[in-house]
Amino acid sequence: MEMQQRTARSLVKKLSSASEQTRIEALCDLRLMSKYEPESRLFIAEAGALPHITEILYSASPFAQENAVATLLNISIASRELLMSTPGLLDALSQLLRHPSANPVSVQTAAATIYSLLVDVDNRPIIGSKLDIVESLINITRDTTSPARSIKDALKALFAISLCPQNRSAMVELGAVPALFSLILKDGQIGLVEDVTAIIAQIAGCRESGNAFRKVSGFRVLVDLLNPSTGSSVRAKENAVSTLLNLVQCGEEKSVSEVKESCLGVLDGIRNVAEGGSTKSKTKGTALLKVLGEGDRDKASWDPRFDYNLDG
Repeated sequence: MEMQQRTARSLVKKLSSASEQTRIEALCDLRLMSKYEPESRLFIAEAGALPHITEILYSASPFAQENAVATLLNISIASRELLMSTPGLLDALSQLLRHPSANPVSVQTAAATIYSLLVDVDNRPIIGSKLDIVESLINITRDTTSPARSIKDALKALFAISLCPQNRSAMVELGAVPALFSLILKDGQIGLVEDVTAIIAQIAGCRESGNAFRKVSGFRVLVDLLNPSTGSSVRAKENAVSTLLNLVQCGEEKSVSEVKESCLGVLDGIRNVAEGGSTKSKTKGTALLKVLGEGDRDKASWDPRFDYNLDG
């Protein structure tokens, strides 16, 4: 333990060397140390590495960027509070995300680092208020040249951001809705559709969502997911039910009318979720059936409080 602390301090000291080669070598050693020696992550952060690594994120060297952001990702697992308190760190990650074609590997790792920071609930409103980060994550999902892993990590980060209610309106304003529905229509992979619909369900929990969904024929897409002929997964169906219910609970009267009209042809699909879904999905499916006039009105009314978690 003491040896690791000394090693961490020695390597961090080299990050301020006048020699670029020395700095890069130290950075590479810190990356490996933080990867293979988990207990060293806190030592590296406490030794003062974070300001130096943040500065390296602006380097013109893709190799230096990749090692810097990978080290941050490793450290974030143990020291999220220290990362969040490092001046300029979120701005440095943001500038990586804004230029996805310049260094795709760094972009993917930056998105993963943002997601790691979002594991702490207190960080969600802070990161969600950084509109440049949110917009960049959305742009990664809509960019047809983005690697699949970058899209996956961007979606994970967007989901965590959407779990904070105060972030949802901004996500709608920044174009999250058309970007997400486009992924459902153009990609169609089961795992990806499940991830996307989990975010859509959260975004539906703000009043601005109804109009945004309307512009992309979102009501029809959600209903299609509940149609047995589309072959959607159970989780995607559960997310669709959750979305429709959130639109009813948080949307305007027009959304309520559209949900009622749109769901007439997929009542069996909703019943399947209400009867055979997860515990939370059964509750939401039953509540949606009540809204549609198809539920058991003698049962207790639905509790609108959501049990949010990172599993969607």
